[in-house]
Amino acid sequence: MADTNYDVIVLGSGPGGYVAAIRCAQLGLKTAIVERELLGGICLNWGCIPTKALLRSAEILHYAQHAKDYGLKIAGKIEADLEAVVKRSRGVAKQLNQGVTHLMKKNKIAVHMGEGTLTGPTSLTVKGEKGEEKLTAKHVIIATGARARDLPFAKADGKRVWTYRHAMTPKEMPKKLLVIGSGAIGIEFASFYNDMGVDVTVVEMLDRVVPVEDKDVSAFLEKSLTKQGMTIMTGAGVEDLEVTDKGVRAKIKDSKGKVSETEFSHCITAIGIVPNTENVGLEKLVEMDRGFIQIDDYGRTKSKGLWAIGDCTPGPWLAHKASHEGVTTAEAIAKELGNKDVHPHPLDRANIPGCTYCHPQIASVGLTEAKAKEAGYEVKAGTFPFIGNGKAIALGEAEGFVKTVFDAKTGELLGAHMVGAEVTEMIQGFVVGKTLETTEAELMQTVFPHPTISESMHESVLASYGRALHI
Repeated sequence: MADTNYDVIVLGSGPGGYVAAIRCAQLGLKTAIVERELLGGICLNWGCIPTKALLRSAEILHYAQHAKDYGLKIAGKIEADLEAVVKRSRGVAKQLNQGVTHLMKKNKIAVHMGEGTLTGPTSLTVKGEKGEEKLTAKHVIIATGARARDLPFAKADGKRVWTYRHAMTPKEMPKKLLVIGSGAIGIEFASFYNDMGVDVTVVEMLDRVVPVEDKDVSAFLEKSLTKQGMTIMTGAGVEDLEVTDKGVRAKIKDSKGKVSETEFSHCITAIGIVPNTENVGLEKLVEMDRGFIQIDDYGRTKSKGLWAIGDCTPGPWLAHKASHEGVTTAEAIAKELGNKDVHPHPLDRANIPGCTYCHPQIASVGLTEAKAKEAGYEVKAGTFPFIGNGKAIALGEAEGFVKTVFDAKTGELLGAHMVGAEVTEMIQGFVVGKTLETTEAELMQTVFPHPTISESMHESVLASYGRALHI
């Protein structure tokens, strides 16, 4: 019979859970992971990674359709083969799922496939293919993640009303698509389907798209998406959604209060997430707020030996935040079990970057200009447009800008906000800077390589202090 007693059991194998398990194993702890579906969780199998594969296909299509802008001729009609695009995306997901399977073996982590339910803070049962197993541990980490929130009046059916999961493996190309919600998920799918030639309408309740971003980024993105042919409705709400044989009929109230009925072939709901914290046996063991498990800075719940990380805990609900929490919690557990060489640090939420892979891309870290002012800072902010950057012009990607926000008194970098080509790869420069508690002086003295788009980061810092060289 398989071993059922461990130092640590991790419930859930997404980017929080599997990373926590690996770190526990590295620290010499006997570790098991329980997963009901696929190793790698939503992120690897149905989220972050396969969506990037879809978006890459849409990007290549976009470049092919604009080949003449680069002095190239492509003969014949360029069109998307939806089945092949989806197949490539699923292949990428499968490769990564196999990668996690390999990492579990390499680190000697026991994998129990099945539905895990806690029977106490440090014991659980797993119902799977092998029947029911009873497992115990010194510590348990809950990493059960979250799922898409349904509209109360139109539950996702996979036919006409989709969540991100349906939108990734469409059986047919929508003709006219309604996207409800303009956060990262909504706007990425809107961007993908728009590039694939679909007529897309985005409805956002708040007064601007990607509402967590700096307002200058929101304004720029809305203008860009509108120019690309999307219909963007902000300050608007879907009052009702009726599924018909041919599609969906939506009652949409616009920002002026006018309600109109519009027919769409399909609808994607991207209105937030619900934590997977029901039916896990957590009710008496942890404190919850709207279903999210309340934890301290190291992932401890109110029950000794029971920890939680990732999307089932308070936000931001991002894969990289979950992975970081996974490492912190693993180290905190090792310390409790007597390891004197680990020194876990709590997560600084001000230094968690956010990336949205629409077209153009968005990336940010820290405070927006408005939030910095709200927090009482006297700010210095500067913007540098890509049109002043040689590499961006040479790439044919001169749309975009970098904006930096500093504390006028101390020169501390408070936030950085970018929109344009490859900004999701560049933001890390500012994240490292913020983590090292940089000021404008160090950033100004940093030599940025030429020609790169990253030079616009340097210029935005200079612009914050009235010293930009190329505008």
